[in-house]
Amino acid sequence: MIRTDALDQLPVRTAVPALERALDDRGVAVLCAPPGTGKTTLVPLVLAGLAGGGPVRRVVVAEPRRIAARAAARRMAWLIGERAGGRVGFTVRGERVVGRDTVVEVVTTGVLLQRLQRDQELAGVDAVIIDECHERHLDADTVAAFLLDVREAIRPDLRLVAASATTDAQGWARLLGDAPVVEAEGVSHPVEVVWAPPAAPVRPPHGMRVDPALLTHVAATVRRALAERDGDVLCFLPGVGEIGRVAGQLAGVAAEVLQVHGRAPAAVQDAVLAGSSGGGRRVVLATSVAESSLTVPGVRVVVDSGLAREPRTDHARGLSALTTVRASQAAGRQRAGRAGREAPGAVYRCWAQAEDGRLARFPSPEIKVADLAAFALQAACWGDPDASGLALLDPPPAGAMSAAREVLTAVGAVDAEGRVTGRGTRMSRLGLHPRLARALLDGAAGVGGRRAAEVVALLSEEPPREYGDDLAAALRAARRGGDGYAGRWRQEVRRLSSFVADAGGGSGPDDAAVGLVAALAFPERVARARGEGAFLMASGTGAELRDGSGLRSAPWLAVAVADRPAHSASARVRLAAVIDEETARTAAGHLRFAGEEVHWAGGDVVARRVERLGAVELSVRPLKQPAPGLVREALVEGLRREGLGLLRWTRETGQLRERLAFLHRELGEPWPDVSQGALLERTEQWLEPELSRARRRSDLARIDAGQALRRLLPWATGEAVRLDELAPERIEVPSGSRIRVEYGGAQPVLAVKLQELFGLRETPRVAGVPVLVHLLSPAGRPAAVTADLASFWQDGYRAVRAELRGRYPKHPWPEDPTTVEATRFTKRARR
Repeated sequence: MIRTDALDQLPVRTAVPALERALDDRGVAVLCAPPGTGKTTLVPLVLAGLAGGGPVRRVVVAEPRRIAARAAARRMAWLIGERAGGRVGFTVRGERVVGRDTVVEVVTTGVLLQRLQRDQELAGVDAVIIDECHERHLDADTVAAFLLDVREAIRPDLRLVAASATTDAQGWARLLGDAPVVEAEGVSHPVEVVWAPPAAPVRPPHGMRVDPALLTHVAATVRRALAERDGDVLCFLPGVGEIGRVAGQLAGVAAEVLQVHGRAPAAVQDAVLAGSSGGGRRVVLATSVAESSLTVPGVRVVVDSGLAREPRTDHARGLSALTTVRASQAAGRQRAGRAGREAPGAVYRCWAQAEDGRLARFPSPEIKVADLAAFALQAACWGDPDASGLALLDPPPAGAMSAAREVLTAVGAVDAEGRVTGRGTRMSRLGLHPRLARALLDGAAGVGGRRAAEVVALLSEEPPREYGDDLAAALRAARRGGDGYAGRWRQEVRRLSSFVADAGGGSGPDDAAVGLVAALAFPERVARARGEGAFLMASGTGAELRDGSGLRSAPWLAVAVADRPAHSASARVRLAAVIDEETARTAAGHLRFAGEEVHWAGGDVVARRVERLGAVELSVRPLKQPAPGLVREALVEGLRREGLGLLRWTRETGQLRERLAFLHRELGEPWPDVSQGALLERTEQWLEPELSRARRRSDLARIDAGQALRRLLPWATGEAVRLDELAPERIEVPSGSRIRVEYGGAQPVLAVKLQELFGLRETPRVAGVPVLVHLLSPAGRPAAVTADLASFWQDGYRAVRAELRGRYPKHPWPEDPTTVEATRFTKRARR
């Protein structure tokens, strides 16, 4: 029996007519409705004709999380008086509850991606709703792009709704071709904001780490909220580990403590979403899954830790993982709104009010920060390897896409042009990251399909920390475990085992099998011991084990999970397997290099015959007769690193370079550019044949840079003979002295004693440029600086004369210096 009363109470019902008109007119629409308005439950039922009349249509609803997909399907089934699996069903990875009469199917965005790759037409589907699209998950962005392609090319009749819990919908409207935006008013009650920062400063989050002091403060704030307010408390924390630690600190509170997250058992999830049955108070500790995807009844108070988890990729170190970040302002509003769903409430924010304005406005779109290997494989399978033709709110960063293509090429998923291979197509259908897909397919041949599936299932959802950092030990713990993780692991093992045959290779110890599969998944993370629990990964990144780890004595590791602590150059290993060198060679064979290696290191040329896996050296022998071309390249590398000072420079040579630089700056061609970068680009024009004869640093020091530089003079045009005319090394002044000109600054400088310029009315010029005259006292100390000598004699000389003639009475100080003879002598010596 349809629960008409419950349906009529959903606020989104007032927006349904406008939504239906938009879909009838345009086929696309953006629906904005705050959490709790019924957009996830009423709208699919109406569009499918199961509520409010109308023709029966088949509707697919895409949710970002498995827990939300299950909850939405069960809620819709309840509203029409049925159980999930009838006219409303759901499909998530590893679980499918649908029937022959199902017309509304709730799926995760990942499941919908797989379905689109198999059946681009989506035969039999009339409408697709992408729910919670404001969260900007990569799968949701990709699904939207594929669906827009489908509408444009083969299914213009396919209806598409982007449903958002926020009013930031204009971007989605533009993406859908200026689609109409339909807004539904929510029923919200006032929420009082209580600022509850820790009394003492706490360390900011880094990687997966959260300061224990902050978690203690959050637990204390929950206790405070229970004492000060009525109703259930919903507390937001970044991850499962933090939820467990806060739950431990809430022992003894006068409330039932529940934990809701993607890994929680279905029974616990159902209990949280059903509300309190006995009338007692509840404390629900939740990840961001409860921001908008789920409705938790009975909540009057929200305690917000202010933290969230987002994917991040460190391409330079080859590390990809979730990381703890400050939650955005939009997330804070979503979380606070949970306290005002059913009655007035309050939110306790565990940070200072002054910090709030400095938070990011919205969460980072996943496409900008995540590892894009899986996205790149989906795009390649779709026929658009560089994703340039996909309608995306944000284009994928070029660097991340380049790194993703390198991974796909290495695992054989795409060819050299980026086109998907048959192997890549098979990988894309496994519902795994391409790395794990490679480990499953190639590992099955070596260790058997069942054991490969067991290890890959461990890698696809990181085991609880209490399982330890040894992947083989974690496998044994999962096999015998009775916890929620072990249950999900077994379910995933069954799913993965169906894709690979369990023929051959199944014998041998578990530790070796675990190591091989982990190394196949992360070949650039095979790591060789450096001593004291330190390792070097093939990627070139250092890695360290925690004190007390049983893996510290291993000669080689396959690192499965690692992050980089703040202010540390090395990664911290959180999960790894022991391997040997042969396994490392097998898994990382594409990283193997064997041959002559000549480069600049430690201040000189190093020549050796080396074999290595990436950055890990396997064997090294000195090379007595390195190829001359390689030696030359190494010497040029040394000049780039340490500069041209490796050559022999005299004062005259340095001044020659400055003169040439001046002429190039003032006159241009044919006078050469003698900057370091330009000279290193033209070594063959001025450093030969000496450079090709050199073998080591000491040989460079014997090369006369001045003689080499003169090879760059414009001899062919005849201009070279004018060097001393245009940029003379010295200028003869009226006293008869030949004074050196300095060309190292922005303007040529002539430093000369003032008395030696008597009678000179105009400033000397070089290449048409007036020199900057530094007028010196008889003792050689600076007295004045001028680029206009005539003006100085007229205006500045009197002041200098008044100041210095008493100090240097033996030298001439005429009233009119332009009419007397220049001298470098005292008055007596002159007579």
